[in-house]
Amino acid sequence: MNETDEFDDELMARAAALPKDIAPGRDLWPGIEQAITAPAAPRRRAVWDTVWAKAASVLLLVGASSTITYLLMEQPVNPTTPVADAPALIFEPAAGSFGTQYNLGPDYLDARRNLVSSLDAKLAELPEETREAVMTNLETIRKAIADINSALARQPDNVLLQELLLNTYREELDLMITVDGAANAAMRRGDI
Repeated sequence: MNETDEFDDELMARAAALPKDIAPGRDLWPGIEQAITAPAAPRRRAVWDTVWAKAASVLLLVGASSTITYLLMEQPVNPTTPVADAPALIFEPAAGSFGTQYNLGPDYLDARRNLVSSLDAKLAELPEETREAVMTNLETIRKAIADINSALARQPDNVLLQELLLNTYREELDLMITVDGAANAAMRRGDI
């Protein structure tokens, strides 16, 4: 018999010597019975879990992407020498504004026009702090669009700027859609 077997035997002997049951210091059954039979209290979802969490995440996303766009625009452009064997980059224009050469697509313009027309009314339904945050973010996005457009006027073939512009237009539209949805959700809620 080795040491491991002796240890196991000793452990089993000690375990067998333990009491089979231990009575609680007081009778717990009345509290258990009450917890089982009592009707469940309705659980309220925090407002933060729904509309405001979505609005905050959109604002954070818009602010971060606008900051990145601003920082990228402030950096000097370092032209690179193309590699001889590298394939040529081909850009196929999508509906969007690339400097003064192209226009936004009609679907985007219609959606934006509809959202802008109801934006002031929807903003009025939001709390003041949220409304100010949304307006700040819209101003930041619109300034970024203007900055990117002016950079594209100088570098119309810059694919990165074109992509940034499309993403910034999408962010503006997404923010207005979120405001529209948040205001509609606030109006539907009866507990506010």
